Amino acid sequence: MRFGKQIARLLGGDPLAVPARSIYDDVVRQARQPALYESCGVPDSVDGRFELVALHAFLVLRRLQRGGGGAAGLAQALVDTLIQDLDRSLREMGVGDLGISRRVKAMARGFYGRIAAYEAGLDGPDDMLRAALTRNLYGTVAAAPASEVTAMIAYVRREAAGLDDQDLTDLMAGKVAFGPPPDPDDGETA
Repeated sequence: MRFGKQIARLLGGDPLAVPARSIYDDVVRQARQPALYESCGVPDSVDGRFELVALHAFLVLRRLQRGGGGAAGLAQALVDTLIQDLDRSLREMGVGDLGISRRVKAMARGFYGRIAAYEAGLDGPDDMLRAALTRNLYGTVAAAPASEVTAMIAYVRREAAGLDDQDLTDLMAGKVAFGPPPDPDDGETA
């Protein structure tokens, strides 16, 4: 297997790039669910969209880190795909070449900070996860209603558990499944 990866890299391709791209596309699709913005109060802005992509990428990365074997390689390929998409997005927004590297590095540092905060929040009590979500998902709004944050806590915990139950073989093939977005009006609580 290692020899195959070396040949693929010499020929210009990483065998994990295709499944990483497929997972990333699913992450973005889930992060763009209208209910996350309309019902859960995440700002529908560049910042809000980045935050939701970062949150969903974290959830998948968390599962891959628990997978062992080649899952760590797929996790790195997923991070690489995310960083490449940040670069592409900034270019589309008109950021010049001189500013791209600096901004992508800052966004990557922020992403890794979010990973640490979300991991600690999932491993800790709801107050820790509430603080991480409030600071990141809702950081650009005055105050998110408690019911929206509570629904997001339940959603994040549910999605983490759901991903833990997903077959690693499916993930390695680029198949990830997310559940429906939370609905604070349905009383989804943590």
